[in-house]
Amino acid sequence: MKVAIIGAGTMGSGITQVAATAGCEVKLYDTKEEALDKSKTKLEKVLARLIEKGRIDLDEKNRIQSNITYVTSLKDLGDAHLTIEAIVENLDIKKQVFQELQSLQSQDAIIASNTSSLSIASIAASLESSERVIGIHFFNPAPLMPLVEIIPAVQTSDKVKNKVVEIITNWKKVGVLAKDTPGFIVNRVARPFYGEALRIYEEGGASFAEIDQAMKTLGGFRMGPFELMDFIGNDVNYTVTETVFKEFYYDPRYKPSFTQKRLSEAGYLGRKTEKGFYHYKNGKIDKNYHPKVDSESFEDEKANQILDRILVMLINEAADALFLNIATAKDIDLAMTKGVNYPKGLLSWANEKGINWCVEKMDALYDEYHEDRYRCSPLLRKMKKLNKTFQVS
Repeated sequence: MKVAIIGAGTMGSGITQVAATAGCEVKLYDTKEEALDKSKTKLEKVLARLIEKGRIDLDEKNRIQSNITYVTSLKDLGDAHLTIEAIVENLDIKKQVFQELQSLQSQDAIIASNTSSLSIASIAASLESSERVIGIHFFNPAPLMPLVEIIPAVQTSDKVKNKVVEIITNWKKVGVLAKDTPGFIVNRVARPFYGEALRIYEEGGASFAEIDQAMKTLGGFRMGPFELMDFIGNDVNYTVTETVFKEFYYDPRYKPSFTQKRLSEAGYLGRKTEKGFYHYKNGKIDKNYHPKVDSESFEDEKANQILDRILVMLINEAADALFLNIATAKDIDLAMTKGVNYPKGLLSWANEKGINWCVEKMDALYDEYHEDRYRCSPLLRKMKKLNKTFQVS
């Protein structure tokens, strides 16, 4: 199979490695030679490390590299069966590239966007044969993260959707189908992990470190919300939140935080600038600025309240995604465990905690704040009434 990747940045390079490893003939396109050279050099280092770790041998390394061609002209992508765009999150620029591409390729060729937040329908509308456009959203780093969100637009044909599901499976990735709505599954359902943690901090309920410790120690999350925002970059994370907020017609559930906005404006972006919610030194949190939380003084009750509040907001968001047919229950849980490494699927977690518990916690938050942000999902209420649990298998 012949695959074209547009954009030699981190994501485009990662997807190129995935496709080449799966045996596809891949052409990686970028307008800048230096970007292609950087991608080629980085792949060499990645594959060398895999040999050191015994994951692949020299023959496999050479096979993967021989499957990749680096090009600077869109005309070189004319024979591709599948093209995946992984460039800047700008709708006009994506449309322009796709419009140039459509005249060069067969009308049977699939054209996909790796966008994490833009409308696939809008991108597809820029092409004459819009039925061949689809969203294929990888997670960073693409070679390591198993999840891929597959997002058909309203124009996408069933033939294209089914073919892409088959391709992603053959690439040994976990594909989940998502409706073409803002944030798809992961970037929608995960918003409370950041937003509610910020809200707790802004209310003076706990420090960054206390909230992170509660989520890791009691919740089993690999990183706390503030560590993760610093890892992602406050500029990137804030922009995603702001985009989802606007795209959902300013639904208060997705309201961004001034705390994060100010950090982003100040250039305190996290690890990449060595200053964000935490200070960093050599890629690690600087303990001179942030002493470890004293577990004895950090009361169990307070830590449990933090976990419960963030967790029930996440569960409520997952339930609402199911209620609105964004994805199946199975795919929602897969997306959160395979895409952002949550310790459990949120709907499975809801079953474990009890649907009654979820409804009562949401109602308690609404009674306290009287904000629409804390409205309970109608699906949770219905399930409580019928005494049902989520079917996620």
